[in-house]
Amino acid sequence: MGSFLRFFGARLSLGIALTVRQGHSKLATMVVHLKPETESRLQELAAATGRAPDELVEDAMAAYLAELTQVRSMLDGRYDDIKSGRVQPVDGEEAFGRLRQRSQVRRSS
Repeated sequence: MGSFLRFFGARLSLGIALTVRQGHSKLATMVVHLKPETESRLQELAAATGRAPDELVEDAMAAYLAELTQVRSMLDGRYDDIKSGRVQPVDGEEAFGRLRQRSQVRRSS
């Protein structure tokens, strides 16, 4: 996996070679523009951990995309459950009202 760092004025561009689809051996290069504050934090973390900034960005993006995929899958499943009638939607205000009431009962006990 290749990577490179380039500075453009006050901004850091971080190019990362990401794998495209499984079954393809082609790598794509992506340029990420970071605010100076973010770039500074990235450089500090890289120095503290002894890891290259591009590796930290790659790990962060991989974790973010995995979490986003998991959340999207969960939301799609919930939507399918509601659409099929397996579960009934709950009014948000009603649900929060019940939670507040339970909390008050616990505090007074």
